[in-house]
Amino acid sequence: MLPDSARATVLPRQAKFRGKGMTTAAGGRFGRGGTRLWLALLALLLPVWTALAQDATTPSASALQVRVEQLTPGGPLLTTAPRLTLDEAVAAFYRQRGFAPAWVEPGRVDALLGALYELTLDGLDPDDYRASQIAQRQAALAGGDAADPDFELLATRAYLLALTHLYRGKVDPRSVDSGRNFDPASPDPERALQVALAGVDSSDIAGAFARARPQHPLYQGLREAMGSLRYVAGEGGWPVLPPGPALKPGDDDPRVLLLRRRLQLSGYLPDDLDDAAMASTHYGAQLAAAALRYQDEQYLDTDSGVGNATRNALNIPVQARIAQLRVNLERARWLLHEIHGDLVVVDIAGFTLHYFDGGPMPVWSSRVQVGQPYRMTPMFKSAIDQITFNPAWVVPPTIYTKDLLPKLRRDRGYLAAHKLHVYSADWKELDPATVDWNRPPAGLRLRQESGSDGALGHIKISFPNPYAVYLHDTPHTELFTRQSRAFSSGCIRLSEPDELAWRLFNDPDRWSHAAIEEAVASGETRTYKLNTPVPVLLAYWTVDLHDGTRPAFKPDIYGLDGALLKALDRPVKW
Repeated sequence: MLPDSARATVLPRQAKFRGKGMTTAAGGRFGRGGTRLWLALLALLLPVWTALAQDATTPSASALQVRVEQLTPGGPLLTTAPRLTLDEAVAAFYRQRGFAPAWVEPGRVDALLGALYELTLDGLDPDDYRASQIAQRQAALAGGDAADPDFELLATRAYLLALTHLYRGKVDPRSVDSGRNFDPASPDPERALQVALAGVDSSDIAGAFARARPQHPLYQGLREAMGSLRYVAGEGGWPVLPPGPALKPGDDDPRVLLLRRRLQLSGYLPDDLDDAAMASTHYGAQLAAAALRYQDEQYLDTDSGVGNATRNALNIPVQARIAQLRVNLERARWLLHEIHGDLVVVDIAGFTLHYFDGGPMPVWSSRVQVGQPYRMTPMFKSAIDQITFNPAWVVPPTIYTKDLLPKLRRDRGYLAAHKLHVYSADWKELDPATVDWNRPPAGLRLRQESGSDGALGHIKISFPNPYAVYLHDTPHTELFTRQSRAFSSGCIRLSEPDELAWRLFNDPDRWSHAAIEEAVASGETRTYKLNTPVPVLLAYWTVDLHDGTRPAFKPDIYGLDGALLKALDRPVKW
């Protein structure tokens, strides 16, 4: 007799014809030709039914099927649209396989374990995916029932959860930043299931993991950097420079031996320096050049010497740098799927703006100034839709109440000195002398007219957001020479606003560089809509890569790495 599961699979596919002749299971009748068609269909389906019946009656398949069908939706949420939990994914996985065991082929569990242990290069913990438990159960089952249902479900849960975390991250980004307005990319459930099934069928678990990772050179570079740092950690870490007077080129000092080895381990000096070079205590030209490159890449003041700031950076333990890499690998899994098409990315911690025109790497980059730690530039996604030349500045409420109002109470001449006009809530201009600045009326507005010394400079670049944040020119150009550039009240100050405007307009006939200069020179305040809005992503990264794999560690100016690291270290419950 056909098992109920097989009947449920086959019967809905039977044709529902009506006519004279034989009655079908659906209540219809066949004529003579229909009878021949029905018999031919039976002949085709009989081997399938037989195979299903045999598979469903084998002890291992039957036990596994019972366990799978008993699963209720539970475990971590793997995809948000449509919602799919870990147990739902496991059930779909085995139904696609006809409830055949997945981990009985020789070497397949070993391939899974190898791929799970390699997740350390992704900054993930193999034991979040029960790697040790799988290894122990595998050893206990050796020579026994290789299709043990408990083991099957354990291995498959680990496999599917790891694939999901590699694709979209382990941590829900909103749990560490409630202001984000976009979620990580959610894999298409059907496509993800096919990748998982193909990986098992071919026993190429590492290949399935590789396809799940962000397909971006930055991610591969971060993994390679993780491998290098873990190697250094395995060798005992890098040497620590003791305190003392600043080291300068030309000095002879025993600490030079430690400095040379430290920079060599970080990729700033060749690995094949001869014994005489490694034994020298002289701070020569080669070492000075390496120290200068280290300072430039690691966001330090550049002087080729090793003072307190450079020494402190060099002495940060390798395990702390591994943790910083882990945090940014997770951010990469959240964000790298967003890197496509024309795109502006503001790297907040790196004080840099990048412009992408469809490729994986930026075609143009420029320095920016971002919000101070107590006025953080928020992380979110929007689309640039307009550019204003010679903009006036309406003082945001926070700056008005926290910054300007105390100054006005101390110095009533501040308004005139900074060309600020006072308006009521309905935009009627007021005489500042008539305002009680100790108890100003509600809704009061301050506006600064455009000009070369105006807060927004000559160009403002806008995009919808609830934070009143935008990109703009600035009169404070001297601050762009600093390595650390967190000076604003939340908006992003541009070092090259004209060039960015030209790229955003993407209309060389109408908006050449000369046309932009003319619009600025006119002094008129005018706003222009972009023909095509350009996505903008305000993101927070504290690691860069140089030469593909050499990591550069940025200051965590907003102190955001710690919360994400804590969330990454929290065990997964499933």
